[in-house]
Amino acid sequence: MESLKTLLETLRQNDEIAQKFQAIETKILSILDFTDLFEILLDEIRNKFQVPYVWLTLIDAGEESGVLQFLEKSRILETNLNIVTPETFFNLIPRGTRPLLVNEDLKPFHRLFPPIKKFLVKSMAIAPITLDGQIIGSLNQADFSYLRFTPGIDTSLLEQLAVKVSLCLANVTAHEKLKFLAYHDPLTGILNRRVMETILKREFQRARRYGSPLSLVFLDIDYFKSINDRYGHDVGDQVLVHLAREIEHMIRSSDVLARFAGDEFIVILPETIAVKAISTMERIKAHLLETPLQLTDSAIPISISFGVSSIDEIADKTPEALLKEADAQLYGMKEARKS
Repeated sequence: MESLKTLLETLRQNDEIAQKFQAIETKILSILDFTDLFEILLDEIRNKFQVPYVWLTLIDAGEESGVLQFLEKSRILETNLNIVTPETFFNLIPRGTRPLLVNEDLKPFHRLFPPIKKFLVKSMAIAPITLDGQIIGSLNQADFSYLRFTPGIDTSLLEQLAVKVSLCLANVTAHEKLKFLAYHDPLTGILNRRVMETILKREFQRARRYGSPLSLVFLDIDYFKSINDRYGHDVGDQVLVHLAREIEHMIRSSDVLARFAGDEFIVILPETIAVKAISTMERIKAHLLETPLQLTDSAIPISISFGVSSIDEIADKTPEALLKEADAQLYGMKEARKS
C-alpha cells in the first residue's frame, strides 16, 4: 500500500513538472524577438521551478553568428548571458543535444557562468540549444542542492524544452532577418535609402527647431565601373562592403551612413558644420587610399569623390534640397577632376 502511495505521488509530481514545462513551451512558441524570448524563458524557468540560477551560454562564431548579431541590450541578459568560444564550450560539453547533469568537480564549468556573476552551486543542468542543426550554446540551470541535478535522473523533459527553444530560435531568426532587410542594404549591412530618407527628415527638423548645424555628404567610388570590368562584379561587391565598413569605423556613433544606390553612399552628420564635414571626409578619403581592399594576389585602393551640403548654406530649407545640393557638389568635384 505504501509503495502504491509512493508511486502515485511520483506520478503526480511528474505530471506537475510536465505541465510546467508545457506552460513554458506554450508561452515562448509565439515570440518573434530574441531578447523577449530569452528574457521570458529564463524568468519562467526560474519562477515555475524555483531554480536559483538560470542563464544562457552562447557560442561566439564570429560575424556569422545568427543570434548574437540580433541581441539588443537588456538588463536581464547583461547578468544572465555569457559568450564563450567554441573551444571553451566543446571542451566542457560533449557534441550532442542530450542535457548534461553534473554535481561533482564543477570548477571547470565556471567558464559558462556570466562574467559578472559568481554562483555558489552544487549541481548543474546544461541543455544544448541549436540553430539550423548547429549547436549555438546552452540553457543552464544550477542549484545549491547537490541532489537537484544528479547525473542519471530523467532529462527527457529538459531535452524537449531545449528542442522547443531551438525551434523558437529558428522562427525568431527568420523574422529578425526579414526585419533587418527591411531597414538595411542586403550587401553592405548598412541602412538603405528608404530609412536614410526618414532619418534625414527627422534630423533636418531637429536642426531647424534648435538652430543646430547639420551637414550631409554624397559620395561615390571613383572608377567603380573599371573595377567591375577588370576584376568582376564579385570583387566590386567586396569593394562596396570594404568601403562601408571602413567609413563606419571612422564616423561617430551619432552619424548615419547609408547606401543610396549602386556605388553611391550618404553620410548624415548632425551637429556638424560644412567645413568640419569636409575635413572628416578628407580624412576618410586618405584612409581609404591607405587601406586598400586586399585580394589574394593584389590590392585595390579605393578612391572616392564627395560633395558636402549644410543646412545653413541652402536657400530652400528642405531635406530634399540638402540632398540635391550635396549631389551637385559631388558632380562639381568630378567635373573639376576631368578638366
